[in-house]
Amino acid sequence: VQLVESGGGLVQPGGSLRLSCAASISFLNINFIGWYRQAPGKQRELVAMLAARGTSDTTYVDSVKGRFAATRDDAKNTIYLQMNSLKPEDTATYYCHARRNLDSNWYDYWGQGTEVTVSS
Repeated sequence: VQLVESGGGLVQPGGSLRLSCAASISFLNINFIGWYRQAPGKQRELVAMLAARGTSDTTYVDSVKGRFAATRDDAKNTIYLQMNSLKPEDTATYYCHARRNLDSNWYDYWGQGTEVTVSS
């Protein structure tokens, strides 16, 4: 499974960005898909995670609730992360992540990451 992110960049505090992540396989073959981020000197943390098919229920880290929204486009095998009201503490490399179950084994896949810098 290949995951290709795009959409990062430099934005001022209070601004918005939308990240995209395209998967090389159908979401029908993935169980969960979402976004993590890693700021310099910090551990990677979950930002948002949703089921790759069926329900659109999404889990968010508390720090982004009400500001970020993760959605998926099943026809394009693509997920998005709409980030609004960005803060300097949102500065990080954002990674797309997918998890699938094959023969009762779980497998994790990561994109190459896209950088988001929030600064005036």
